[in-house]
Amino acid sequence: MPFCWSNEPRPCPLRFPALTVDASVRSPPKSVRSPCIADKPYPCGNRWRTVPLVGGTFSPLRTDLRLDNHGYSPQALQHITAAAAHLGSFADAAQALQLAGIAISSRHVERIAREMGQELIRQRDDKVVQRRRRQLLARVATAPAVAVVEIDGGRQRTREAGCGPGVHQPENKENKIACLLNVRSEVQPSDPQPQPPEAFLLPRRVQRLVQRMKGQAGETVPEAAVAQAESPEQVKDSAAKSRADPQRVRTCVASTQESQAFGPMVAAEAQERNFYQAQRRAFVADGAAYNWTIQQGYFPDFEPIVDFMHVLCYIYLASWASGATEAERWSRYVAWLTSCWQGRVEEVIATLAAEQERLGVPGTDEEVARSDPRKLVAEAVSYLRNNAGRMDYPRYRQLGLPVTSSLVESLVGEFNARVKDRRKFWNRPGGAEPILQLRAAVLSEDERLERFFATRTGNRYRRRKAA
Repeated sequence: MPFCWSNEPRPCPLRFPALTVDASVRSPPKSVRSPCIADKPYPCGNRWRTVPLVGGTFSPLRTDLRLDNHGYSPQALQHITAAAAHLGSFADAAQALQLAGIAISSRHVERIAREMGQELIRQRDDKVVQRRRRQLLARVATAPAVAVVEIDGGRQRTREAGCGPGVHQPENKENKIACLLNVRSEVQPSDPQPQPPEAFLLPRRVQRLVQRMKGQAGETVPEAAVAQAESPEQVKDSAAKSRADPQRVRTCVASTQESQAFGPMVAAEAQERNFYQAQRRAFVADGAAYNWTIQQGYFPDFEPIVDFMHVLCYIYLASWASGATEAERWSRYVAWLTSCWQGRVEEVIATLAAEQERLGVPGTDEEVARSDPRKLVAEAVSYLRNNAGRMDYPRYRQLGLPVTSSLVESLVGEFNARVKDRRKFWNRPGGAEPILQLRAAVLSEDERLERFFATRTGNRYRRRKAA
């Protein structure tokens, strides 16, 4: 390519002032001359006295190649993000990536993961705003036959931020998890299962279930109930595992924010999946008040269903608190369980109210132990009374709707595997929020993380290295 020089001032496209060349200035050696096209003017008047661009040099293909200011390709960046979301810690992710040929430190993995998580947070919040403005379009053209929304909460350890190294002012905080899935079921002419499942009638299995669920909530199980489960009897699992339905798609929403902000997030995800146009719709959750505030505010047309597993826990503890012998306690549990399963919850409430009168009501100023029989019976009565209108289980089963929130319960465990540990303390208030978004992306079955990186734009500039 020929060399071209000109001493005439020409306008600069970057709006720098035109530069002129003094004729007395000696021309630079040919080794530093820049090639240019002879028939086109050079953009600046003085080519060997150029000014660096304000934003730095860049390649015009960086945005097309989706390259950002990190020194990794989009595919490598996706692998780093997925490893940080799947594995238990950033150190484990860095070690796994090094085995895969990507040399990276745990601190760098954390920085990239938090940056990607913040971008997912911005996308989520933008969808919430679009839904509020009625501009959010459904991502799925066909509405599912049965749409189910389940909500539950997990626990994570937190610490006060900005207090230096170590753990300062530790607290347990709740993270809210929503599971949205489409299922296939048929409407039955009558209740397809009028009797409780066999798994709910095995003493040791039921006790382990109650102990696990109450342990997650920070509560304890009465010692009398634990003694029954310590028998050497071996109980086989009679419940057959259902095969995975290839047409069932699960997506999830997770956040540490309050329920007022969490409800619109779940509603935006449901609208993207076209859940509001489904033929049959169900909202399943436990008896927490904020769950039903979300249901009434954002899912009023969904069938409200209180999780039967929590009902089982309350009547189980009440039966052990009111019975005299083990046989009498188990007999009461089976009778109350069957009545609730068949929709006769008012009978159980009347029986428990009579037991409450016999045992007495704990005083408001009285300090009562968690295992106090009066407290256990009073909690069962209050729970059943508050949720009696959401316990028409025979009709739910006839409509092909779920009666338990077991799917979101297992999903909470998958989130806890990443964010909950005795050695993990997240900064308050939102230290775990980016990681929850990454975890939700990899646990959702709609290829959310792949779509995120496929549509993620690049950065025309790359980060300058420190001198």
